Amino acid sequence: MFKSGFISIIGEPNVGKSTLLNKILKQKIAIVSNKPQTTRNVFSGIYNDEDSQLIFMDTPGIHNGKTKLGKYMSSAAISTVKSVDLVLFLVNAYDDVLEYNLEILKQLSTVRTPVFLIINKVDTISDIDRLKAAIEPYKKAFKFKGVFAISALRGDNVDLLIGDIKSELEEGPQFYPEGEISDRPETFLIQEFIREKILEQTHEEVPHSVMVYLEQFKEKKQIVKILATIVVERKSQKGIVIGKGGKMLKTIGVSARKDIEELLKKQVYLELFVKVEADWRNREYYLKNYGYKPTKNE
Repeated sequence: MFKSGFISIIGEPNVGKSTLLNKILKQKIAIVSNKPQTTRNVFSGIYNDEDSQLIFMDTPGIHNGKTKLGKYMSSAAISTVKSVDLVLFLVNAYDDVLEYNLEILKQLSTVRTPVFLIINKVDTISDIDRLKAAIEPYKKAFKFKGVFAISALRGDNVDLLIGDIKSELEEGPQFYPEGEISDRPETFLIQEFIREKILEQTHEEVPHSVMVYLEQFKEKKQIVKILATIVVERKSQKGIVIGKGGKMLKTIGVSARKDIEELLKKQVYLELFVKVEADWRNREYYLKNYGYKPTKNE
């Protein structure tokens, strides 16, 4: 029996959703950083084996957005639960019970989609009694189909989780050709890889103010030529991203190129530019042009 289905991974920012997706796929397609709200778009990673195809939807961290972009991100994440076969609701093992997580569960209670509670980062704690006490309020607030303790970073219990996900799904078709790893094109993943390196190298307000898009993508037999533009909101941020004598921009480019070459399995020539678009995160024109389309329920 071949099983298939769509699974949404939701939770607060920095709970490990993208790390879990990468671990499931045994390949990097989702960017990861220690900055909150790293993931901005809903996109899918495709898991294939001999008897199943599982389409995992990585979502932005659900939070009280202060900009139009932030509100879009949270709305996009919640909207996925209505159209999938299963929801994975992640919480941090080391957190006390968060009122905001209980609010998310209230929203989940309005849909019929089954939900697994996933306690992530169990490798960071040693007090099992404290962990059980932290989980109990969530179990009282919502009737979960299953409760799992995992470490997405180390891979603890991830294989067991995949087995239980399969058990929950029904027989279905193969939605994507074998070998596909995402529903997004390579160009989208490349933009994200570049943005990840900016998140790693910059601090304070810069990471949240950055957007990346490709000006050119030319693929030849031996090399891929990529020209990308980094968008920031202020001139001071442009100076930070470029760095003294262009040093920061070079560091970002060298690091991003390694991930892109791993993805494309080809040599890459990457050239980066930086420009300023004031307050782009609150301007509908730029949000739509950069691919952030409001969901129907906004």
